[in-house]
Amino acid sequence: MKEIIIVGGGGFAKEVIWLAQNCGYSVKGILDDNPDMHGTKVLGVEVLGNIDSCRDYAHIEFILAIGTPRTRLAVHKKMQKQLNAKYATLIHPEVKHSKYVEVGTGSIICAGCILTVDIKIGQHCIINLQTTIGHESTLGDFVTIAPLVAISGNVLLDDYTEVGTHSSVRQGIEIQKGAMLGMGGVLTKNMPENSIFVGNPAKLLKLLPPVEPTNA
Repeated sequence: MKEIIIVGGGGFAKEVIWLAQNCGYSVKGILDDNPDMHGTKVLGVEVLGNIDSCRDYAHIEFILAIGTPRTRLAVHKKMQKQLNAKYATLIHPEVKHSKYVEVGTGSIICAGCILTVDIKIGQHCIINLQTTIGHESTLGDFVTIAPLVAISGNVLLDDYTEVGTHSSVRQGIEIQKGAMLGMGGVLTKNMPENSIFVGNPAKLLKLLPPVEPTNA
């Protein structure tokens, strides 16, 4: 059986442990920078040490179980300084998708999702429970989509973007790099870089600092 190490020990890590096991992996352990977690167990899986200790497990595949795109990116950068890590790609067996879907390395697609045709998903993305993504949509790297999101056709979610639980995005919309659509948002117009939109219809709430890019 293939082994995997979960990076990040928060609540989402519990769901990723379950997902990895459903995908046929044996979960070797968890890495987290919180020293209070070291030596403890999460769903029976031991927290082996901090993230820098990833270099001790270079022969094993990793997965980044960190929901926020900017934090996930920062952890990925930290790991890059230690080793050229091998990343797993986790797609739950109950995900429905056509053969015309491309999924990048390190991405996570949870149970109940439906992905139709001509869809491209970048590296280290998270598509959470029961999300639907329509035709000709593109996700960049380090994108997070929360549960119960409806993405219509021909939508662009650029790098480091985030879409909150139970949101919906109209066909043809673009969400530019580093932007976030809040929980329950209904997006009917394009979002500029590093913006936060909320509401129905979603409107600008505030701007975020720009994200420093990296090689995924």
